[in-house]
Amino acid sequence: MLYQYAENFISVYSHDEVTHGKSSMLYKMGAWHIPEKAANLRALYGFMWAWPGKKLLFMGSDFGQTHEWNHAASLDWHLCQYHDHEGLRLLVRDLNRLYASEPVLSRNDFNPQGFRWIACQDAGASVISWLRLDPFEQTMFAVVGHYTPVIRPSYRVGVPRRGFWKEAINTNSQYYGGSGLGNDGGRMTEDVPADGFSQSLLLTLPPLSTTIFKWTAA
Repeated sequence: MLYQYAENFISVYSHDEVTHGKSSMLYKMGAWHIPEKAANLRALYGFMWAWPGKKLLFMGSDFGQTHEWNHAASLDWHLCQYHDHEGLRLLVRDLNRLYASEPVLSRNDFNPQGFRWIACQDAGASVISWLRLDPFEQTMFAVVGHYTPVIRPSYRVGVPRRGFWKEAINTNSQYYGGSGLGNDGGRMTEDVPADGFSQSLLLTLPPLSTTIFKWTAA
């Protein structure tokens, strides 16, 4: 972020990431079994789509192909019969829909006023959070990333506006192959200061997840 707005950035996971012995995106993930690798990859994609900058994702990475890309062979589409892989495909589809339908995310990438950190110092819990917002702060998203394989209940995150913060994307949703643990579709703010804001959300952070909340007026 120190020079995020000095250039026009693209968040790239191109063909060069999944060839020549680098392994597939799924197999790059630090876990021993496919469900946890898939959770890691879902969390990464949630982070990627919510972060400023345009997106590029190479074929096969959208459903968690296990093999490296091979120009002489078809993609492993048969993997979509399994929930871990089909869940990744559904998540990428829904992230694309959210990104395309929300100008705060898709047309505000290069505006430094459209991003604000909530907190980026909790390395011990491996949690970071930030805001994406329009110049008039009428549309706001709070993004909370949690990148350890444990559940963190009652985790407080500050937000700038009182009201209901709807859970727009939870990468741990059962629909995407996760456990379903989350925040019941959203959370109302509490008058408890946190992270420099007068309002906050008391959240359950699923393991290996990125959750995107959208503010609505109370």
